[in-house]
Amino acid sequence: MAQIIFIIIIAIIILDFCFERWLEYLNAKRRDDKLPTELEGIYDSTKYLQQQNYEKINFRFSLLTSTFSFGLILAMLLFNGFAIIDTISRGLSENTIFIALIFFGILMFASDILSTPFSVYHTFVIEEKFGFNKTTPKTFFFDKMKGWLLTALIGGGLLSLIIWLFQSTGEYFWLFAWSVVSGFMFFMALFYSSLIVPLFNKQKPLEEGALKTAIQSFCNKVGYKLKNVYVIDGSKRSTKANAYFTGFGKKKRIVLYDTLINDLSTEEIVAVLAHEIGHNKKKHTVQSMILSVLQTGIILFIFSKVADNPLLSQALGAEQHGFHLGLITFGILFSPISFITGIGLNILSRKNEYEADAFATINYNGLHLISALKKLTEKNLSNLTPHPVYVFFHYSHPTLLERIRRINAL
Repeated sequence: MAQIIFIIIIAIIILDFCFERWLEYLNAKRRDDKLPTELEGIYDSTKYLQQQNYEKINFRFSLLTSTFSFGLILAMLLFNGFAIIDTISRGLSENTIFIALIFFGILMFASDILSTPFSVYHTFVIEEKFGFNKTTPKTFFFDKMKGWLLTALIGGGLLSLIIWLFQSTGEYFWLFAWSVVSGFMFFMALFYSSLIVPLFNKQKPLEEGALKTAIQSFCNKVGYKLKNVYVIDGSKRSTKANAYFTGFGKKKRIVLYDTLINDLSTEEIVAVLAHEIGHNKKKHTVQSMILSVLQTGIILFIFSKVADNPLLSQALGAEQHGFHLGLITFGILFSPISFITGIGLNILSRKNEYEADAFATINYNGLHLISALKKLTEKNLSNLTPHPVYVFFHYSHPTLLERIRRINAL
């Protein structure tokens, strides 16, 4: 039976790799398509050629990195790599929790070391070539160190607690683990921007002036209480622009990248902010949290039914069963279901984006929102003609063309 599980795991990994490469190939073939009228003028001829080159280089780079990862995971499975790391971990400790921490520590560290050359090349060669990169080697290094530390403290702490619950709570493990993970998700939704982001970026309240006055005027108009508008130094790492909404209740805040403020007019920034407020007004943030919590509960319930099965560890070539090995096997076996639920979540997300666009259009100005979206697309060298099949499977936002047409229709 373990051999059958092993074959299923290999099949899932191969099918996933082939399917993703097929989707990328479809997307790449659309580059030369004629632009619809609504998208003409976003790029001039020189800029559009640059955008096409950016897409081509990233396509080839993605093919390289994904093939490397595919080969690595196959090698780990075919040559019992997980079992070897398990043996090393057991040789360093007899405590179940420590064994799991050492096991995942080795995996994560080795994986990160192997992927770092690709990250360096992407940041300092590709992004640099197209004028996006502002990251210094020092910032890159310290980002990496902070990432490791946070993974060890938060990830290690959460994993330890879940394993302890597994050992202590029996058949009710999934309920206790669900409560812990859901609590952690809610905590991070509230405090991520105030606790984690400052470790990497500086945030400061938006200064008094025309922009803040325009934002406050819009908030008053739609009856939205917003005290926390922050500016983040996104230009520390990239010239790309963004904005996002985070938190609940008194902890809600909107964060604007300094690059966004530099690139857009006051009216365009308020339009982008109106879109973000639309998400909150339509309860999309709460909806997303509820769905994440429900999905987590279902996954933990299913996992609790098979976590003790030694076949999960034997499928990876290990002689002794371990929670950590079962977690990896289950994660791969469950990935097709996650893929399907991911499609549903993307469909819902695109629907929510339309609703937020509609809120901004009705309550502020759709033309300013379109203008902002076009500028952000041009600034970020975004793809204007993604393949519909690729969009269906991977896009959490509608394409620019679809958004423009919906806004114009209003």
